[in-house]
Amino acid sequence: MDPVASPEDFALAADLVRDAGQLALRMRMEGLTASEKTSVSDVVTSADREAEALVVKRLRELRPEDGIVGEEGASRNGTSGRSWVIDPVDGTYNFFAGSTYWCSALALRADPGPHDVHGDPEVLLGAVYQPQEEQLWLGGRGYPATRNGEPVTWPEDEPLNRISAGTYIHPTWLLRPEVAGPWTAAASRAATIRMMGSGSCDLVRVAAGQFGAWFQHSCPEWDWLPGKAIVLAAGGSTAVAEVNGFRWHIAGTAAAVREIHGALTSA
Repeated sequence: MDPVASPEDFALAADLVRDAGQLALRMRMEGLTASEKTSVSDVVTSADREAEALVVKRLRELRPEDGIVGEEGASRNGTSGRSWVIDPVDGTYNFFAGSTYWCSALALRADPGPHDVHGDPEVLLGAVYQPQEEQLWLGGRGYPATRNGEPVTWPEDEPLNRISAGTYIHPTWLLRPEVAGPWTAAASRAATIRMMGSGSCDLVRVAAGQFGAWFQHSCPEWDWLPGKAIVLAAGGSTAVAEVNGFRWHIAGTAAAVREIHGALTSA
C-alpha cells in the first residue's frame, strides 16, 4: 500500500510547527548566540537545536514507525515507508537578525524508491508556521492548501514576465558560471525578483499568489518539501531540472515553471 497522510497527521504537523516556532521565538527573546556552519550567512543557534529536539521527541512518541530527517542532524530510519522532514528554523540568518521573515517547517514524505527522482521525493503533507506573522500554512495530498484554516486561492496562470520570482543564490555562487549562468537566464525573464532568505516562507507565498514563481539550486529536502506540498495543494506546479551537475527546484504557475525550466536548461 502506498504511504498516505491521515487527518491526524495534518493536525499533528500543525501542532509541531506551531510549538517549535513559539519555542524558537521565546528563546530569541531571551537572548541567543549564533555559530557559523558554512559561512557567515549560514548560521545555527541553540533555538534551532532545541526546536528540532522538541519535534523529534514528539514524533518518536506519537509516530514511532516513521523515519525522521532533520536539518540539525536528527536521523532515524522508519518501517512505515514514510519520513518526517524537519526544518526547525528556516531563515536562521533572518531569525537571528531580528527579522520576522522566518518559520518552522515540516513535511511528511514517502520514502524514495529506486526509480524516484533523486532530490524530489513524493511529499504527502507540508506545514509552515511564521510565529511573528501568526500564519500557519498547511497542505498536501487530499488536503487543500490553507492559511490559518482558510483556503488559499491559486492565482491566474500568468507568464514569467508578468510576475515576481522568489529565489536565492549565495554571492559566492555568482563567481561560478555553471550556476550563475542558468540563474541569470531565469531571473532576467521575471518581471521582478525577490530574495528574502527563507525557502519555505517564499514557497507559501507562491501558493498564495504573492510570488508568481520560485527557483533555487541545490535545495535540501527541508527547504523544498514543506513548501512544495503546499504549492501543489493550492493548484500550482513544481519541477526539478538538472543543469551542469546541479539540481534546480522550481515552483509556480504552470507557465512560469515551464519558462524557468527552459531558461535554466538552455543557458
